[in-house]
Amino acid sequence: LSPGAKMGCFTFIKVMMILFNLVIFLGGGTLLGVGIWVTTDRDSFLDVFGVLSSTVMQVVNVGYFLIVIGAILLVIGFLGCYGAQKESKCLLMMFFSVLLIIFVAEVAAAVVALVYTGLAETLLSAVLTPVLKEKYGVDGPFSQIWNVTMEKVSCCGLNNYTDFNNSYWHDQTGTYPAPCLAGGLLCLVHHHLCGCFLQGCFDQIVEEIRTNAGVVGGVAAGIAALEIASMAVSMYLYCRLDRK
Repeated sequence: LSPGAKMGCFTFIKVMMILFNLVIFLGGGTLLGVGIWVTTDRDSFLDVFGVLSSTVMQVVNVGYFLIVIGAILLVIGFLGCYGAQKESKCLLMMFFSVLLIIFVAEVAAAVVALVYTGLAETLLSAVLTPVLKEKYGVDGPFSQIWNVTMEKVSCCGLNNYTDFNNSYWHDQTGTYPAPCLAGGLLCLVHHHLCGCFLQGCFDQIVEEIRTNAGVVGGVAAGIAALEIASMAVSMYLYCRLDRK
């Protein structure tokens, strides 16, 4: 290519780099702002988004999660956008390094998830079962989440209905939660529950995740490809700056 064509290509890629990272920067700023709002003004957030947001916040601390993700996107967007605009080799290298660290962490997490899936499921089940016994019927939002889950997934408890044996709910009511009963009828035969959903929610949810693993894998592959492309572009601009 002629010097003019190379310069035109460099300028085009630089502009695309700036615009792409500007979108990331603005998106990160938005997430950070929402995260701070959720953390500092929880009541207003619940008034806007309703009761469902309250149940979700019982499972994941949405505010802090959004703050972390927003801050990361802000840093990436700033380094990429400002580095390309100012043609700063230092900022472009920092942008490349941050993306590389995130990419390596994602690959490592994927490998660990594949290798230790069975162990992770066992540990998760062992941790969540006592929580279910203690909190169901005591914590309103927590109980509501489980009621909705059991109704939608057609399941009972985490592993099965026996998770409610010796639980606060069973001790207080002498029965199992309504979503566990088919038609609201309880039948005890040799201390076993029948006429209800005997399968646990954990296996059902895991199976649903595995069924949709292709979609999750496709999204993950798309994100990884975008990260690789961004690293390649930043390295291209970095190398081109040496020749200018």
